[in-house]
Amino acid sequence: MTSLMLKEARSAAEYVALQLSQERDRYAELGQRLRAAPPSSILTVARGSSDHAANYCAYLIMARLGRIVASLPLSLVTLNKAPLHARDALAIAISQSGQSPDVIEPIRYFRDSGATTVALVNDAASPLADSAEWTLPLHAGAELSVAATKSFIASLVAAARLTAHWQDDAAFLAAIDALPQALTAATQLDWTAAIEVLAPSSRIMVVGRGISLPLALESALKFKETSAIQAEAFSGAEIKHGPMALIDEGYPLLIFATRGPTQAGLLKLADEMRGRGAKVLLAAPDDISARDLTLPLAATPDLDPIVAIQAFYVMAAQLAVARGMDPDQPRHLSKVTKTQ
Repeated sequence: MTSLMLKEARSAAEYVALQLSQERDRYAELGQRLRAAPPSSILTVARGSSDHAANYCAYLIMARLGRIVASLPLSLVTLNKAPLHARDALAIAISQSGQSPDVIEPIRYFRDSGATTVALVNDAASPLADSAEWTLPLHAGAELSVAATKSFIASLVAAARLTAHWQDDAAFLAAIDALPQALTAATQLDWTAAIEVLAPSSRIMVVGRGISLPLALESALKFKETSAIQAEAFSGAEIKHGPMALIDEGYPLLIFATRGPTQAGLLKLADEMRGRGAKVLLAAPDDISARDLTLPLAATPDLDPIVAIQAFYVMAAQLAVARGMDPDQPRHLSKVTKTQ
């Protein structure tokens, strides 16, 4: 029996195509506004998988627009009631449900304080959607599996659209429009080599760097959620600063070596970890002969994480079943989490 997680993950291309057909004028209007009146500061507001999407959004904005983006510690608003100076700031919230108070309250605070507020949210009728000045629905459809898949992918796409319209980059927008085909192709990749290594494992280290770090963060969360594997995510630049002490003979590492300036260092790290006896699963494009898992490619490297996580989700759903678990009902978890 096919899990809901697997069905929903495989349907991502359909919902991304739907999203790309919607709100084009709204994205363009927001992009024009941000160019005409650049924000004094930029921050993201999110939890869980949505926070990993926010990391990707922040990286794109910083890399392509040169604007510094920070992740807001939500308790500064919800618990500490800190007097944050929000006028002329840009606050970007990302959420599947739009229900958690600690995401809603900061957006209301920033809007009331004179900031531009944006919600990338799947439930367009949620309190978060009502709270933001600019609500851009994800159009990912109902997501029944506890583990987010298609809504996460839709969040990444919305973040890329926001960046592209702010940048007013026609080539990047065209690359985004090609994502549905790339996502469909990504679902067909064979990652059974990862299942063979990880089905008996109780731990794993997931590694990325730069634009692939959000991939590592999200993958580690899914390993914990759906397969009860103790997974930790690190930047490839941090491995030798302490995490190296964890690595012994047979320790599994999943390394996302996507295209771009960080790839060479991650390939070198994979070689070094193999030399130390680690069981490395190197996920890299098909021009990297040392790869263990083939990464799909988007029309431009900045979009590669979107199709890479698509391939990972298919494997993760199958891994959970191979470990005798139900990926749709992770223990102790629920679909909507509300924190203050």
